[in-house]
Amino acid sequence: MLRIHFTADDLARTRVAGTVGAAAETGHALDQLLCRAGPVAFRPWRRQLSRQLGGRLRDVLGPLVSLVPGPGQLLDLTALAGSGPSIEAGTEQLRSAADSLVRLEIEHLTLPRAEPRWSRALMEGDREAREVLADSLDTCYRVLVEPHWHRMRGHLDAVKAGYARTVLDGGVERLLETVCPALVRWEAPVLRVRYPRDADVRLGGRGLVLAPTVFLGGQAVLLTDLTDEAAPPVLGVPALGDPLTAAALWADGDQDGGTEARRSLGALLGRTRAAALDVVAQGCSTGELARRLNISPAAASQHAGVLRDANLIITRRRGGAVLHSITPLGVDLLNRGAAR
Repeated sequence: MLRIHFTADDLARTRVAGTVGAAAETGHALDQLLCRAGPVAFRPWRRQLSRQLGGRLRDVLGPLVSLVPGPGQLLDLTALAGSGPSIEAGTEQLRSAADSLVRLEIEHLTLPRAEPRWSRALMEGDREAREVLADSLDTCYRVLVEPHWHRMRGHLDAVKAGYARTVLDGGVERLLETVCPALVRWEAPVLRVRYPRDADVRLGGRGLVLAPTVFLGGQAVLLTDLTDEAAPPVLGVPALGDPLTAAALWADGDQDGGTEARRSLGALLGRTRAAALDVVAQGCSTGELARRLNISPAAASQHAGVLRDANLIITRRRGGAVLHSITPLGVDLLNRGAAR
């Protein structure tokens, strides 16, 4: 059991993130792939990869596979490669990460006694070994995550918008009560998280970042920056609630699937309104919607009204701002278009 201790300052500084990042999702995807008895939601994805890779898993994905010694054990790629949505930015950050940080992260793993010569070189700061790691991370992303990344981002944006609605309606404590009932229990002032080891974490005024994560199945993960004690920990929680939602993410399609989906959605709703639904999936105000679409605030308000009347988005007032967020029906429409 993981026990995260909050103060009043921690509650005030708790926030949500849209993703743990492309690099970290790749690491969790690799963990799911190597897990022999993974959750049902990932079975179609695993079958696709099994057909694609056959018995060439290690040959195709590279040496990053050797840094997954067991279920739930992997480099903290958020710390090493950042939490951005671009794998290119992530691999560049990994290449420039401090040798001491790489060594700390590898030392946390339970590697076999006869660990590969490459991993030893990595711990000793060998630049060629670091380049190999960055290339392997990029390859794993291209194979495991990239074909689904567009749909994953849409789903994660919708989950984040749901978190934001909960905070607006009931405050941060309500979000902690409901964020993932199967794994997380809020007993003020302690957040109890089902975890593979017993630990107490005292936030000490840093706050907590809650991040929905697609490739976490039936578990949560706590990510901490070992080089910055003032940085808030990130609690990654599963973002897939049921196999049907997952099936829409794993649908076959080429790299242009997202573009084709938007064309189909545009034919149904009109191009500007389809773009508006895409923007609202990330959560926005009317002013932000107008700026993103390069239209007037009055036109943005009109498009939002049509989407709201169709039960694709909801609108709430917060102070002087009007905030829009996508509904489950809106998410389903976006995902089904991408799945097709």
